[in-house]
Amino acid sequence: MTTTEPEFLTAARTFYDAVAADYADRYRDALAAMPWDRAMLGVFAELVTAAGGGPVAELGCGPGRITGHLADLGLDVRGLDLSPRMVELARAAHPAIPFEVGSLLDLPYGDGELAGIVAWYSIIHTPAGELPRVFEEFHRVLAPGAPIVLAFQVGDGALRVDNPFGRPVALDFRRRRPDRVEALAAGAGLTVTTRLVREPEAEEKTPQAYLLAHRPE
Repeated sequence: MTTTEPEFLTAARTFYDAVAADYADRYRDALAAMPWDRAMLGVFAELVTAAGGGPVAELGCGPGRITGHLADLGLDVRGLDLSPRMVELARAAHPAIPFEVGSLLDLPYGDGELAGIVAWYSIIHTPAGELPRVFEEFHRVLAPGAPIVLAFQVGDGALRVDNPFGRPVALDFRRRRPDRVEALAAGAGLTVTTRLVREPEAEEKTPQAYLLAHRPE
């Protein structure tokens, strides 16, 4: 029996396959100018290390720039992305890190397998009605006590991005309210411990949020 893929997954894959090379070139060194991002990722890495380490995953890893940073912080990290082209670029840039194609709706990890999750702007293309399933998957694959850190744009509704880098594709970038994301985490059995919202910087148009949670022991 053939299962039809949700349209939003097909749209996201098509979009990111088309812009992958341009995106990788544009944002390859962006983390160097983003101290808040580095700080939150550093806290995440310290929590994983203090708990004894173990495999962690960046979900929605794109070309692997955050994944590579996590590896530099000493984590046993792997990456997952919906876009085969993004995964191809990530493997080329970081040959020592395992990357695979996959969806947030059906994570390719066993129950309690991961010592941590990074979901860096990876819930922004998922419709609201599908987000509870995504957070349930986060909870399922996390080991008891393991942390998850998320980043997302703050706001309501979606920003339609058309013809990025001159490519003939379009995609909705959905902004989220921190209290709503926290409610989703709590509904899936995750305990939120840290919330940070900062004002827009450089080319950003909206505030940016970071949320740190964990699966209870």
